Amino acid sequence: MTFNDDASLDTSQVGDRRGIGGGGLAIGGGGLGIVGLIIYLLISVLGGGNSSDSGTGVQTPFQPGETGAVSQQDLAQVCRTGADANSRDDCRIVAYTNSVQQYWSRAMGSRYQPAETIIFSGGTQTGCGNATSDVGPFYCPADGKAYFDLGFFDELRTRFGAQGGSFAQGYVVAHEYGHHIQNLLGTSDRVGGGTGPESGSVRLELQADCYAGVWAKNATTTTGANGRPLFESVTQSDINTALDAAAAVGDDRIQSRAQGRVSPESFTHGTSAQRQKWFTTGFRTGTPRSCDTFGGSI
Repeated sequence: MTFNDDASLDTSQVGDRRGIGGGGLAIGGGGLGIVGLIIYLLISVLGGGNSSDSGTGVQTPFQPGETGAVSQQDLAQVCRTGADANSRDDCRIVAYTNSVQQYWSRAMGSRYQPAETIIFSGGTQTGCGNATSDVGPFYCPADGKAYFDLGFFDELRTRFGAQGGSFAQGYVVAHEYGHHIQNLLGTSDRVGGGTGPESGSVRLELQADCYAGVWAKNATTTTGANGRPLFESVTQSDINTALDAAAAVGDDRIQSRAQGRVSPESFTHGTSAQRQKWFTTGFRTGTPRSCDTFGGSI
């Protein structure tokens, strides 16, 4: 997958907090969070902690008006075009954020409210508490922001066996914004959380995967700030890359790697096969209406 070199990027949708320290552990309203999920799983299996806690309101909230973006101007200077997105991870996240938000703005109309992407390193404050890089990418419903430490994408490839690649990053961004859609529509509040193969948490995560697939189907219709297409094309190879990333963050694969066995009762995100199935469903249909993971078997 390549971005159109001439497409212009909108960095106002992304806050850059790299270089600002943080601490503690917060898990938001949904996310991939490979390392954080492993920590959660081990705590759940070995004892300690509250496995039913959704983690959506812990520690000290980020104060209104406090952005912490120390290098926003620098980001705007280096992330100008699709050519920059083709060569830099941070610019790529900007481009994917632009594309995902434009798609959902068109799909939802006035119901859509823009959400800020925050890139950070080490740790950062969020409306869901202090987050560290160990949590992985996540969406915080308390402040309506999606958080990414760019080092996660190296972990996805080198430590957890995913192929990696640009469209894997796109899948991750689109998944987190899927949780933003759930927050806007009130789905997260209605469904609740919990653990287990049929839990609300699993169904929410699978729906976010489906929403990511819907975006992928429509990605080539999105444009840069200057009206030029953001993507030259989205190929089957790109979709395979996204499916590979989805499989890498399945509960069964993560548990097998972390503890040598699978414990369905502590599932929070769905199996590798389920995650691939629902991304594929969204991509095949290209419509959010196909993403009802709550009405029956998943």
